[in-house]
Amino acid sequence: MEFLVARARYMDDFLQIYIDDGLEQLVILGAGFDSRAYRFEKLKGQVKVFEVDHPATQQAKLEKLKIIFEQLPDHIVYVPVDFNEERLEKRLYESGYDKGLKTLFIWEGVTPYLTPEAIDDTLAFIAHNSSRGSAVIFDYVYTWLLQEASKHGEIKRMQRYRSLTGEGLTFGIEQGTIEAFMQPRGFYQVKNMDSQDLKSLYFTGVNQKRTIASGYAVVSAVVKPKGYN
Repeated sequence: MEFLVARARYMDDFLQIYIDDGLEQLVILGAGFDSRAYRFEKLKGQVKVFEVDHPATQQAKLEKLKIIFEQLPDHIVYVPVDFNEERLEKRLYESGYDKGLKTLFIWEGVTPYLTPEAIDDTLAFIAHNSSRGSAVIFDYVYTWLLQEASKHGEIKRMQRYRSLTGEGLTFGIEQGTIEAFMQPRGFYQVKNMDSQDLKSLYFTGVNQKRTIASGYAVVSAVVKPKGYN
């Protein structure tokens, strides 16, 4: 739970930095019940927002939003897509995505459940369809965590219930290799925040003794400008 809280806070802070720096477009990948488009006032009317998610999950969210707001917010475009079955490029452009705008892609709580091919396709889209200064931020797990699943209760439970949920942790990145992973895929200015980095940043004062699970990290990276080697 501590990692989930720190992850959300860190991504919120990262988003705020980009808003203050002139963000023009926000794409939330695997949006689920993400509430950023409703919590950040400066996104309303100022930034083009796309929420991308699996059709079934998105429909459940839309029904809740209609109850809360009576009508759907008009500053958000809802894009139903199955990352493992459909191409993000096609669905986003059909929905009005503009590759000429400075864009931030937030990808929270998604990558561990995808195939390597789906990961590469999504990062390739971002790298080749974003303007100068655009960036991505996402969380991931270290491969050793998947290999030692039996020693970690939360991972073991996820694997146990895979037959019911249709989801299981399948993708990880070797610890210490995130820059080597991101650079060939078209990104630079890679910044990695692991569990202990997040603990040092947020769990201070009365919360400094709280523990945070290891094996998880959040990475941010900027799309390489054309001609950058």
